[in-house]
Amino acid sequence: MTYAKKSNPRPSPWTALLVPALLGACTVGPDYKKPDAASQVSYKEAGDAWKQAVPQDAADRGAWWSVYDDPVLDGLEKQVDISNQTLRESEAAYRQAVALVGEADATFYPTLGVTPSVTRSSSGAGGLASGNGAGTGGAAIGRGRTTVTQYSASATASWSPDLWGKIRRTVESDIGTAQATAADLAGARLSAQATLASDYFQLRSTDQLKRLLDDTVDAYTRSLKITKDQYAAGTAQKSDVITAETQLESAQAQEINTGVQRATLEHAIAVLIGKPPGEFSIELAPLTDHVPVSPPGIASSLLERRPDIAGAERRVAAANAQIGVAISAFYPNLTLSASDGFSATSLGSLFTAANNVWSLGGSLSETVFDAGERSAAVDAARATYDQTVATYRQTVLAGFQQVEDELATLRILEQQAKVEENTVKSAKQAVGLFLNEYKAGTVAYTSVVTAQATALTEEESLLTIQQNRLVASVTLIQAVGGGWTADQLPAPDKLDETAAQQLAAKKDDAK
Repeated sequence: MTYAKKSNPRPSPWTALLVPALLGACTVGPDYKKPDAASQVSYKEAGDAWKQAVPQDAADRGAWWSVYDDPVLDGLEKQVDISNQTLRESEAAYRQAVALVGEADATFYPTLGVTPSVTRSSSGAGGLASGNGAGTGGAAIGRGRTTVTQYSASATASWSPDLWGKIRRTVESDIGTAQATAADLAGARLSAQATLASDYFQLRSTDQLKRLLDDTVDAYTRSLKITKDQYAAGTAQKSDVITAETQLESAQAQEINTGVQRATLEHAIAVLIGKPPGEFSIELAPLTDHVPVSPPGIASSLLERRPDIAGAERRVAAANAQIGVAISAFYPNLTLSASDGFSATSLGSLFTAANNVWSLGGSLSETVFDAGERSAAVDAARATYDQTVATYRQTVLAGFQQVEDELATLRILEQQAKVEENTVKSAKQAVGLFLNEYKAGTVAYTSVVTAQATALTEEESLLTIQQNRLVASVTLIQAVGGGWTADQLPAPDKLDETAAQQLAAKKDDAK
């Protein structure tokens, strides 16, 4: 019902908006409870044998990649946050989610508007007359018309009080989504950092392989000289010289081919730090022979240490709140409105009591028949919630699997590296022995070639194992969150503060 009056003694229309505060509002829908997920007390692979293999200096000294004690890697990792475009995309998505929190939160409050206007109109009995006389050619304005100028200024307010908690559940859902987006940002950052570290160690492995092949080319060059000397002395056959030349050229081709892999990795690193590949390069350096692996910590803490798990859990909270939003559609909507203003034909007398116009109003709406639309919406919201719960539980299981995988990989590769080191030593000794026997004329050159090929293959295998150990250590650190914890998720009040700052910044930019 709406009331209108043009007199001064009256109740203030603005106080009417406070009446619903006296009403007992409620919040429909289920309150959030964190769903159960798989958990374990410890990692199967983190037994006593594993713990003894952990270096004492593997403790985190800052950023997680600092355990590798590589200044070049440290400098590259610091550029990921500044220039990586994927991170900027995730950061923009987070800002969007925060803005939606502010947008939903704003619906708690009334909407206010101000409308000044000036209207000039004319009326009269003469009206418009069509003329066909000479010189008229069209409509003519009749006599006796009156022209009136109307001035008005009014303020309006409307408010839909959150009687059933629809707005509260919407804000709750948006907060959960914003927190999940913040976790996505942390996950994207960790993924970019880990990818950079993995690419970097593969690049260093390629550098080490080039150095190994350079040494091999030198060794094969010396072997070729020996065969030529032996052939010149008449103690070797021409086939020995050709075999030595073939082996040397094969090693040279392998050494040249390392440039392809190195260039590809260098370009990938450039993109990760947001630089054009053509303007970026890394100096050659050997691969470290030290694999510092941080202990994985307590298994039960994994749920708090991985951003993807935290993000999945926050999406469960957001989906739970959407059930309440869907249920609120079953209840009536109350909208309150008020206006207060002035209207006059003279600007000087506009703001006088005699020209005051005000109104108060309220409306209540309720859907009585929708052919099951609201029930279907609630069912859909509950199904979405069940999906997010399943995703959360699967993310937890995948997290435990990844940690166990990398622990097993590191443990087994360490054992393999020890055996391979002995194999390389034996292979190198065999090369020296066969080469001396060839000089003495007691074995054919094919024995030397076979021994040299075996030694090169074993050295390459040892290098590959070392590369895989370093990459696995990076993946393990990523699997346990890289030092990130769920405590770093923004709190609801922090999201409100951030949304306000974003709005203020936008206003400043508009100026």
